[in-house]
Amino acid sequence: MRIAIFPTCIADAMFPYAPVATVRLLERLGHEVVFPADQACCGQMHVNTGYYRMAMPVIRNYVRSFEPMLDGEWDAVVAPSASCVGSVRHQQAMVARQEGDEALARQAERVAERTYDLSELLVDVLGVEDVGATFPHRVTYHPTCHSLRMIKVGNRPLRLLRAVRGIDLVPLPEAESCCGFGGTFALKNAETSTAMVADKADHIVATGAEVVVSGDYSCLMNIGGRLSRDGADVRVAHLAEVLVATADEPWEPAVLPPRRGEAGCACDGPPGSGCAGAPASAAAAGGAR
Repeated sequence: MRIAIFPTCIADAMFPYAPVATVRLLERLGHEVVFPADQACCGQMHVNTGYYRMAMPVIRNYVRSFEPMLDGEWDAVVAPSASCVGSVRHQQAMVARQEGDEALARQAERVAERTYDLSELLVDVLGVEDVGATFPHRVTYHPTCHSLRMIKVGNRPLRLLRAVRGIDLVPLPEAESCCGFGGTFALKNAETSTAMVADKADHIVATGAEVVVSGDYSCLMNIGGRLSRDGADVRVAHLAEVLVATADEPWEPAVLPPRRGEAGCACDGPPGSGCAGAPASAAAAGGAR
């Protein structure tokens, strides 16, 4: 298949490990991945804050960037973020319609129909659960709110993780509870958010896991920050970072943020090297093209 990648704003700007791992994984499975150069944000931040009119140019650009898929240029769009996929599916057409642009709403719906979270693409479209990964670590999985409640990925990520060789996958207590991030929720309701992520971090530490895995780096940023503040020796990793690892080409998840007592790395190593100084752009990292 020929697959277009939407790396998302937060991953492209701050955490390129997930989209780069997504590209390398799909290429290892024999697919071609392309990066539409004109893409930007999906508009979720604007919509969630109530700025529908300001979201319209952003939504229009997203649809324009990915609509070549509808003419057969690509077979699907993949994003390493259930949250952004949820916005594409449930917000873009709604906002366009409310703002009086029915044509854009219909086109957004057509693009959204073939936009997938990574776990959906692998299991439902490509028909694969065993991607040939090897990850010899004790791992627990945090299902994000949007993956569970908005796009309903169900147990697809867990099915993919269970097929990974060498993994010790342990259940997370109260897994379906929110981590407290929620974008601007963490800013507007800081005390509540802090209490929620504290509970989530405690449950993660209780599993004895070395790595907590999720499908959204926004949630991992929140969780990883709390784990670091607590001095917990637990790393965070996107699902793609686990699935891309093989016995011949291991992938070391980046520490986010550096664990207590560690200095931030200032090297120019690639994503996956454990270096916090990895390239700040998914496209610049050389995976997507």
